[in-house]
Amino acid sequence: MDEYLEPVHEPAAGALDPRAELSEFLRTRRARLKPEDVGLRSFGRYRRVPGLRREELAQLAGVSVAYYTRLEQGNGRHVSAEVLDAIARALRLSDAEHAHLTHLAKPKQKRKPAGRAQQVRGPLRTLLDTMDGVPAILVGRRSDILAWNRMAAAVFGDWAELPAHERNWARLVFMRPEYRDLFVDWEHKANDVVSQLRMDAGSHPDDPRLSALVGELSVKSQEFRRLWATHDVKEKCHGIQRLHHPLVGELDLRLESFHQADAHERMLVTYHAEPGFPSAEALRLLASWGTDATRAGAGMPPARTA
Repeated sequence: MDEYLEPVHEPAAGALDPRAELSEFLRTRRARLKPEDVGLRSFGRYRRVPGLRREELAQLAGVSVAYYTRLEQGNGRHVSAEVLDAIARALRLSDAEHAHLTHLAKPKQKRKPAGRAQQVRGPLRTLLDTMDGVPAILVGRRSDILAWNRMAAAVFGDWAELPAHERNWARLVFMRPEYRDLFVDWEHKANDVVSQLRMDAGSHPDDPRLSALVGELSVKSQEFRRLWATHDVKEKCHGIQRLHHPLVGELDLRLESFHQADAHERMLVTYHAEPGFPSAEALRLLASWGTDATRAGAGMPPARTA
């Protein structure tokens, strides 16, 4: 399976370095596996590196040690899908991790401008407004919150009070203490947000706004730096979101997400409660309170202005 690996060019100013991202991603995935996890014998009590050695991973993937070493150093511009599949199997990557590896090793040559404004079509806004009783949010690249309905504001806070650049899940979760109180399992939510940002970084390493966001959060939040360094990636498609709302108390909501067909980087995210359970009644109360609930939201204070 060995192939010639051509060094990649240096990234543009304000962009994440795909070469460094590829190197760190492979290294962290290799470090989490032990020889016995993949059916290899572990010789000796002491190992100089955590997890698998490069030669062990190369053996599992069916490539030479020199080839894999060059790939882990970020030199993977022309690596084939066959080789990436073999490495993904050897590393036991999830589907999201496999896709991330492919984005890092084989970046697309032609993209729309990564920093362009994310527009929301009028009919989509109308759809959100008609979803009465169900909190619904349109989330774009970089975890930007693009649009939402009245019930989402009642549950999560009135984001219309915030400047547009602060309507972002990463900023909210890591920079606003009230969201630490809102999410019952804040650590889990924070990990979901960072993992999705990692996916975006693999698909759009040349996005200056994403690079700026990561840089700012890395400086201002130790917790963000810790989670970003893990290189974990995943897409949050569904699950349970447990919240502690300042007006109605505990909410157990089912999260479902749907990619937009003509813009896969955008997701419609909905939250609903199981009929007959206390959370369903709590949502009905919030809906009946109208603007009073919207103003309370997650207890989010008004945005500060300079």
